[in-house]
Amino acid sequence: MKKLKVIVCLDDNNGMLFNQRRQSQDKDLRSDMINHLHGRKLWMNEYSAKQFEEVYRPFIVVDENPAANSGEEDDCFIENFTLRPYEEKISALIIYRWNRKYPADRHLDMDLANWRLVHIEEFPGNSHDKITREEYIKGMTGEEQ
Repeated sequence: MKKLKVIVCLDDNNGMLFNQRRQSQDKDLRSDMINHLHGRKLWMNEYSAKQFEEVYRPFIVVDENPAANSGEEDDCFIENFTLRPYEEKISALIIYRWNRKYPADRHLDMDLANWRLVHIEEFPGNSHDKITREEYIKGMTGEEQ
């Protein structure tokens, strides 16, 4: 079974979208995302690709169902569709947190209780004073070990 590495951006309430629009965007976050690819491709749909500058295009594969069609060694940036149908295939989850509470009508639809936080770092963004990058892998949480 193909394993996916998924990247999402969330507010403090795990919100993803409000009125079918992303809550926020940040050019420094996009740069950080590309820098962590280490040669892998970043799959996303056209909605997400529109925010990436031309300089990033060689790293991006646009596909309307990136979670279903990406390669084994590629990452998927997901903003505007559900992840639950792909949850069994997801082996790693990168969450960029805005560290704010925004209105949201779409939230992350996966329970993070089955995931283990393995790395966290903060960096200043262009539009946010602090953006937090959390890396999770599927497995037991620290309390269960």
